[in-house]
Amino acid sequence: MSNPDLKTQVRHDISLLTEDDVFLFNQGNHFCLYDKLGSHPVKKNGEKGFYFAVWAPNARAVSVAGSFNNWDTHQYPLAPRQSSGIWEGFIPGIPSGTLYKYHIRSTENGYEVDKTDPFGFYTELSPQTASVTWDLTRDWQDAAWMENRSNTEMKSAPMSVYEMHLGSWIRVPEENNRFPTYRELAEKLPDYLLQMGFTHVEFLPVMEHPFYGSWGYQCLGYFAPTSRFGTPRDFMYLVDCLHQKGIGVILDWVPSHFPSDEHGLGYFDGTHLFEHEDPRKGFHPDWKSLIFNYGRNEVMSYLISSALFWLEKYHIDGFRVDAVASMLYLDYSRKAGEWVPNKYGGRENLEAVAFLRRFNEVVHDKFPGTLTIAEESTDWPMVSRPVHLGGLGFDMKWDMGWMHDTLAYMSRDPIHRSYHHDRLTFRMIYAFNENYVLPLSHDEVVHGKGSLLGKMPGDEWRRFANLRLLFGYMYAQPAKKLIFMGGEIGQSREWDHDKSLDWHLLENSFNKGLQRWIEDLNQFYRRTTAMHVHDFSSQGFQWIDCHDVQQSTLSLIRLGRTAMDEIIVVCNFTPIPRPNYRLGVSAEGTWKECLNSDASEYGGSNQGSLGQIETSPVPAHGFSFSLNLVLPPLGIVFLKKKESEQESSAQVLSPK
Repeated sequence: MSNPDLKTQVRHDISLLTEDDVFLFNQGNHFCLYDKLGSHPVKKNGEKGFYFAVWAPNARAVSVAGSFNNWDTHQYPLAPRQSSGIWEGFIPGIPSGTLYKYHIRSTENGYEVDKTDPFGFYTELSPQTASVTWDLTRDWQDAAWMENRSNTEMKSAPMSVYEMHLGSWIRVPEENNRFPTYRELAEKLPDYLLQMGFTHVEFLPVMEHPFYGSWGYQCLGYFAPTSRFGTPRDFMYLVDCLHQKGIGVILDWVPSHFPSDEHGLGYFDGTHLFEHEDPRKGFHPDWKSLIFNYGRNEVMSYLISSALFWLEKYHIDGFRVDAVASMLYLDYSRKAGEWVPNKYGGRENLEAVAFLRRFNEVVHDKFPGTLTIAEESTDWPMVSRPVHLGGLGFDMKWDMGWMHDTLAYMSRDPIHRSYHHDRLTFRMIYAFNENYVLPLSHDEVVHGKGSLLGKMPGDEWRRFANLRLLFGYMYAQPAKKLIFMGGEIGQSREWDHDKSLDWHLLENSFNKGLQRWIEDLNQFYRRTTAMHVHDFSSQGFQWIDCHDVQQSTLSLIRLGRTAMDEIIVVCNFTPIPRPNYRLGVSAEGTWKECLNSDASEYGGSNQGSLGQIETSPVPAHGFSFSLNLVLPPLGIVFLKKKESEQESSAQVLSPK
């Protein structure tokens, strides 16, 4: 129903836009558009209401309709701001929480449409599609985190990421299996991540999306957290709580494509405004979605403003940018004749490259200490190198090759693994060409791929031993780490976005042991300098023996800042225990088992070297001293030189 107290005239003498704003927007250099376009609460000369502004340069008329005027599409027309393409106006009396849309009449063929606000801060609960007026002010309590963030060099710091989908981490079964709210997640998630030792959480896209089954990757609300789990203020509360527990927050961000729903960005003002008109450039054949026109200045301003919005208004600590490869190549998933070469005749999308570089430059300039991470699946050079050196400017890149090779190896029966040993060792040929994150992500537990546990061969004991070994080898590698939710508890079924994780599995000793293994791996990784300080440098890594193909074993050294700061890692990828395994080491004395995946506390068979072992003056692997180890079956052992008998250290779990 309409509001009888609402004044019936739009004010056009109130504007948040300056001439500089308009100039920078049309030039492609305005990156704080969220303060200017969209809907904003305004109080002027005693009048309260909302100011509206929308970019629709090819419209002949634009009006605001909503719950405040019974969706009358004529009552509140906006006025054009000169030749900027922006329509604006102030409507007195509208309170926060009011539903609205823009009604656009195009100059093209009488086209009329109701559109959700491209800059809307809040959206009506799906499947409804109206925008909601909202005030984003909040009294944040994370000042200590924000100050420390800008002083942290993440390249040399530990970074262990828990990737999760907000709608299926937990559910509320007693209330018809409903979603958790942001505030309910805030009660449980920060403490869980703190206990488990993760440094960051990465949310699959929280930006508003019409189809829940897209997991957020078909996004339309680039400035609105999904209302499925609560209000914008509720999401702020969740981020605030995570920061207060020392957990960083990374968002998946999708500037690569957007869905074609009529209420969204597509054909916005009766023309192809945000997307390319030519379907060979503007339509994505894989996802049946639209592709942004990165060469249009206003689109550049729109997308980079979206990134800065989450960093400023929600204190987000960084982005994992989805599907970067699809942006970089004009022929991505296209056959000959289905794509348009660039001006040099090549397949590289020069406009997208320029956009990504500008995005990274602006983010790092405006918000020091924040991270950008590329999901880029090809061999495009220098993805994680600075723009001024010719790179794309990302801080890090997912190592998709490691993920595919390692899972292919681990899924094989151990009797065949000796024939595929290079799957484990090949990574070190390229490991330092980029700053890598090792991802065991959601992509590996969907679309019939099963769970991580389900990929492991053998009976229950062997499957869990293999999975502990997989995670251990992941943490042994130089790179940052990422695990999708459920992997840490040994979820046995494939992930389902409509169901909670199977937390009841922790009643099983194998599942509980795996969870404890991940917790101890994280804590060891975080407190041990050698395990993270040179994650992106070859000076932090050395093979001891990578050629033991017959026995399917590997041994390596992780090096810290000093000669004494050294961790040795030994892996046995077969179910055969290997007593009297001779391993060369760099120093004489006592070496202790810091971690052993076969410890009974983790569900293992409790085989190992009794917690510590003395060197012998027997040369091996090019060293003057060696250890005579017991390698556990399907196990990984982390060893450290004991500095003195009085050395005090955190309690470790290994067979005694």
